[in-house]
Amino acid sequence: MASKEYINTPSLPASPTIDRLFPPMEEASTLLLSCLPSDYSASRIARAVEDCDAHLVNLNVTTDGAMLDNRVVCELRVSHRNPSSVARSLERYGYEVVDTDARSLASDAVAGERLAELLHYLEI
Repeated sequence: MASKEYINTPSLPASPTIDRLFPPMEEASTLLLSCLPSDYSASRIARAVEDCDAHLVNLNVTTDGAMLDNRVVCELRVSHRNPSSVARSLERYGYEVVDTDARSLASDAVAGERLAELLHYLEI
């Protein structure tokens, strides 16, 4: 029986880079939240994000807990450009939102195209 040889099979790198953990995305924003270790639940965090009709793209537990009295600190990326509704939802679930970043990679050209499409639909 011949052995199977796989060409170009993916493999994990020796050390993960930030680009691998957070690949660039156009329609995304980042949130930093903290909670007590007993309150941490990835499924509850995902549910709180999905209650705002957003998708949880990344969830990484960071090492910033020493600065916040050994609380669990998570960095989230969600599929909304504006993270304010997701932040409110997370706070309703009992998580403390420490910081938000609404950077969007959408360029002026993409924004112009979207505006032209909107105007096209409004004229119909």
